[in-house]
Amino acid sequence: MKKKKQQQLEEERRKYHNEDQNNFLQGKTIKDLIAPSGVDVTNIDHLEIISSTKRYARSFFVSTLPRMCTFPELFRDMYLFGDINTSVYINPIKEERSQSELNRVINELETERIVAMDKGNINRESTIAQKRLEAEQLRDEIAAGFNKLYEASIVSTLFAYNLEDLDKLSKMLATEMSKTLVGIKTAWGIQEEAFQSNLPLMEDQVKKMHTFDRNSMGTVFPFTTSEIGHPSGVPLGFNKQTGTPILFDNFHSSLTNYNMVIFAKSGAGKSVTMKTLASRSSVLMGIESLALDAEGEYTIVAESLGGINVVISPNSKTVINIFDIETEMIKDEITGKERTVLNIENKVEDVTQGLLTMAKGSTRSTEVNELTKQIIAESVAEEYAALGITSNPNSLYQSNDMALARGSLLTKRKKAMPTIGSWYRRIQAKAQENENPDYQYHYSYLLKVMKQYIREYDGQMAYFDGQSTFDLLDGAPFINLDISQLEERFARPLAQQILLSWIWEKFVKKNSEDKSKASKKRVLVDEAWMLLPYPEAVDFLNKMARRARKRNVSLAIISQRFQDFYEKQEAQVVLTSSDTKLFLAQDKSEIAYLKEVFKLSEGEANFLVTCQRGEGLLKVGSDTAILKIVPTRKEFEFVETNVNNLANMRRE
Repeated sequence: MKKKKQQQLEEERRKYHNEDQNNFLQGKTIKDLIAPSGVDVTNIDHLEIISSTKRYARSFFVSTLPRMCTFPELFRDMYLFGDINTSVYINPIKEERSQSELNRVINELETERIVAMDKGNINRESTIAQKRLEAEQLRDEIAAGFNKLYEASIVSTLFAYNLEDLDKLSKMLATEMSKTLVGIKTAWGIQEEAFQSNLPLMEDQVKKMHTFDRNSMGTVFPFTTSEIGHPSGVPLGFNKQTGTPILFDNFHSSLTNYNMVIFAKSGAGKSVTMKTLASRSSVLMGIESLALDAEGEYTIVAESLGGINVVISPNSKTVINIFDIETEMIKDEITGKERTVLNIENKVEDVTQGLLTMAKGSTRSTEVNELTKQIIAESVAEEYAALGITSNPNSLYQSNDMALARGSLLTKRKKAMPTIGSWYRRIQAKAQENENPDYQYHYSYLLKVMKQYIREYDGQMAYFDGQSTFDLLDGAPFINLDISQLEERFARPLAQQILLSWIWEKFVKKNSEDKSKASKKRVLVDEAWMLLPYPEAVDFLNKMARRARKRNVSLAIISQRFQDFYEKQEAQVVLTSSDTKLFLAQDKSEIAYLKEVFKLSEGEANFLVTCQRGEGLLKVGSDTAILKIVPTRKEFEFVETNVNNLANMRRE
């Protein structure tokens, strides 16, 4: 009985509680429920919000804007400035009103220009004439339907827990906004109206209007995903959706790696884009670039930037030795200190891969197997051992150079390196000594096919046999290795692989010798599709893509067909190791692969099929933007590759 009585009392208590709750809610609006206990509006330059904790609020409106709003996210500093709310009221202006107002402005400006001209004020006359020209251009764009005018009012409310902080933050906000030539004013005497304008009530009571066109209006929106770029870097192009410039820093700390890939069909502007980026990076950021030039397109860039051109051909006297090796700096896992090492094991593997590609030849012979590779690797290791070159960095230098002269250490001289010719002679000697029938065929095969690479036998591809006659100069703004005169089917891909190995030793590794002096470097591999049929070349390209970041180097891959990289499993490491991807105009056959891999929308995919030369889709990490690259007239003199355009430029 007692338990039953308690249940009845509990039910009655709930009933009365619900009735009280209903009476409390009756007649209440959502405003009443979320409003603070009170707002003191008696002050003319701030409000006091009374609740469990008193807060102070001060509202502002945007009073002045720069003459041209082209900054990426014009009000970014305001939107992200601590405890602040910002409202933007946008009203489209009808075309009839736009035309009449612009005509009135044009007439007023013309009157002012005539007055300034009569007074002999040349500077003012020139300034007014420029403004009149811009107004006429805007009027014509609106008449043609390419542009539109808008009125916008921008109101912000800043919050703080005491007046001192509010005053301090107000000054800081004004200073930050002045950096982009945006002026803000306190809503003096209308703090209540400004505060209400900044509530989600959709009522602008301040009405301090500014006029924007369509492009400048795009800079107001705080959509970070529609913009790509970094606070610093080089101007890569313009965002076609907003008209804002895109600053790109290949070495920005927000990137997981510094590599980039560019894919486009022939004539879409791949080389022009890369040459524009490389030249601007050199001038504005001091980035040193090295191009592996398969088509002879970067010669004029190197000349224009004061760089170096090196031609590799059957007739040139330049020799680059695949056996060249350099020391590098690594961090000791135990002590954590930097130390110099000579990674002879990795170098033996790299040289072996290059010689394997040579042995397979243009037919990619299946006669080469693991036994052939073993013979090559053992002989390469013996070549270094014969010269006393081990994992000890000092073994790379002549021993007698360690003597002292006049109390100082003499400059160390490097030993002469093994060559393909010395390696071939070793293979000849080992073949004669060989008694194992399993190895006999492979020795015989190597001696036959490798003869074409040996100078002693006047081999037609002997341009990599001998001591290197060329050394990379530190600080050169642009180095171009031109292999365009080599046979395209096999000689060029072979040269690409050997030169990549040599570039790694002479250009990339050197960047890790002194971390305090390490410069930003970029390696460009143009027409990278040539490497794909050769597994050893692809393997080295993958290694380079994975290891470049540790040495402050960016690997840039430029190629025509994305499908080739997508379908070849071994080449996909290059894609996953590149944080920056640029897709210019694509062939229809490529779009399906791009959509599948990068989850492109239908609109993005259609754009890549129909876009003009120099337009494309830029992906940096997870962000995407539609990019338009426009080299300056001066840049076109050395980045243009179209023969007809070059002829027209010369005539002009």
